[in-house]
Amino acid sequence: MAAANDQQDIKREKILEASYQRFLHYGYSKTTMNEIAGDLSMSKALLYYYFPDKSQLYIAVMRKLANDYLKTLENRSGTFADLKEAFTFQVNTHHEFIVSNYNFFDFFRLNEQNLPDDIWQIVGEVHGTELKLLSDAIKAEVEKGTIKAVGNPEEVVDVLIDALHGIRVGAISQKKTNFPRKEHLEEIHAKKLLLVDIFIKGLMY
Repeated sequence: MAAANDQQDIKREKILEASYQRFLHYGYSKTTMNEIAGDLSMSKALLYYYFPDKSQLYIAVMRKLANDYLKTLENRSGTFADLKEAFTFQVNTHHEFIVSNYNFFDFFRLNEQNLPDDIWQIVGEVHGTELKLLSDAIKAEVEKGTIKAVGNPEEVVDVLIDALHGIRVGAISQKKTNFPRKEHLEEIHAKKLLLVDIFIKGLMY
């Protein structure tokens, strides 16, 4: 029984990897379950045995991607030399994650007004981990005496993260969406780093 379960786990991982490659190169809307099954030399029926529809498959891949991102953040927790290194790391890591997976996130652009609850749960976990990483960094600097005391670091960081996610570029008349265009990512990244710099200076004595 254990061997059978191991084989199922291996097959599931192969499905997730093949699906990720499809979603990454062609986006959610231009990827079909038939194509994923073909990439794996697998019957469509078997693919549906593991994942009942494309949206559930996408969410499973999103979960795997998010776990890798969270692991990257958690591995650096408590290792920063100062506040600037911590906040710059978070902004840079988030930026690189979005840039390298941009086409994958077309699901968000297509469904941003009606994202499934499972997606929101993943987004919430990412937000919580980012919040802990940065609020812990603030607490560490307060203890070292390099910045003034912050009575509610989690709330302060929560406001900052909201502000970072709210940064937009482009013409004023352009319709604003929650997910930025690819050509705007570098400018948004630069503005986020500027906002972080202003934020950190505000915490200094």
